[in-house]
Amino acid sequence: MSPASPTLLVTGGSRGIGAATARLAAVRGWDVAINYTRDAAAASAVADAVRAAGRRAFVLQADVAVEAEVVAMFAALDREGGLLAGLVNNAGVVDVAARLDGMAAGRIERMFAINVFGSMWCAREAVRRMSTRHGGRGGAIVNLSSVAARLGAPGQYLDYAAAKGAIDTFTLGLAREVATEGIRVNGVRPGIIETDIHASGGQPDRARLMAPQVPMQRAGSADEVAEAIVWLLSDAASYATGTVIDVSGGR
Repeated sequence: MSPASPTLLVTGGSRGIGAATARLAAVRGWDVAINYTRDAAAASAVADAVRAAGRRAFVLQADVAVEAEVVAMFAALDREGGLLAGLVNNAGVVDVAARLDGMAAGRIERMFAINVFGSMWCAREAVRRMSTRHGGRGGAIVNLSSVAARLGAPGQYLDYAAAKGAIDTFTLGLAREVATEGIRVNGVRPGIIETDIHASGGQPDRARLMAPQVPMQRAGSADEVAEAIVWLLSDAASYATGTVIDVSGGR
């Protein structure tokens, strides 16, 4: 296999939407770098699926909330010969349902450190490598937002919704900033999706319980979101930049 095959870096790639995106991207011809924070075994399992599809896989540990770890992760990918052509800013967290007046500063800081700052640092490093302004060959970035950015998530995840609103604005601004440098930047807003992120927010059954509020009367799957992400990365979306696609069952 050519070492010059295009490489996609997926943050938070060991589970949920990130893992589904990594697997699908491999089937569609990408080599894939799987970033994870803690679960090395899960990341390795995704890497095995990428290799089973005939593509190279890189497993990269880094906490995207720490700028130095992000810089080191991209440097490690450079050393391993990954030719970066795509980035999916998928790493993200929620927290337990709460009102703003019940949120500690540490919770809000963590929410923005991972969901916003981490995405911006990863995108910055990707632009430095992909932009024709810096001698790169171009590429595509997809940022994971949420329908919560439109709904506000009152009484539940106001901080998460605000962070994802920032991602929507960041997506539009960066898309326009690098539009003449060979880089497209788009976003995907998932709705209620069956992943284990709900358990981390203390509501493992949230997707099932929320399904009646969705016009399609069901939760979505990580694979359905991955289809939108991988399309936006592909040449089939060559005239799409600065846009955010809702994958939400009509919600």
